[in-house]
Amino acid sequence: VVFGALAKALPKIIPSASQGTMNNVTLGGFDPVKGKRFAYYETIAGGMGARPCKNGIDGVQINMTNTMNTPVEALEFAYPIRMERYEIVEGTGGAGKFRGGNGIRRDIKLLADAHGTVMSERRKIAPYGLKGGQPGSVGEDFLVRNGKKMKLPGKAEVLLKAGDILSIRTPGGGGWGKR
Repeated sequence: VVFGALAKALPKIIPSASQGTMNNVTLGGFDPVKGKRFAYYETIAGGMGARPCKNGIDGVQINMTNTMNTPVEALEFAYPIRMERYEIVEGTGGAGKFRGGNGIRRDIKLLADAHGTVMSERRKIAPYGLKGGQPGSVGEDFLVRNGKKMKLPGKAEVLLKAGDILSIRTPGGGGWGKR
């Protein structure tokens, strides 16, 4: 919101909207292999808005967080989860003279029952582009159970069963300038 307002006063230096959310995911339960409770909390990166002179960056923590990208292997070692997919989602950054950064898809397979929450934004309103750039894509969250995909709202609480997949797809950043 602040960058959007500043873009009117400083149009040659303000970037388009970035993903605009931290994509908070929490999982907690009992790990039967380790014989103890576990608690997992992560913020998942997304697309950075394009800048007046270059493309936005794909899959980064931007504006609100300073968290690191924890290696998949470390997460799988510490928690009863397996990362089924972790990838940049091409085409989620807004088009423009400079393209917005692409969002990420992270599919987390539960290896034990767990209680999960997702707290995210930009699931209905896309990150805006500037100076004729197109908006980035909105994010989406899904629960996949027994091969059936169910869309989750941006703020969800779910009871997960071993074998379920929690799929988080983060927003892309807005584009900058007309093509």
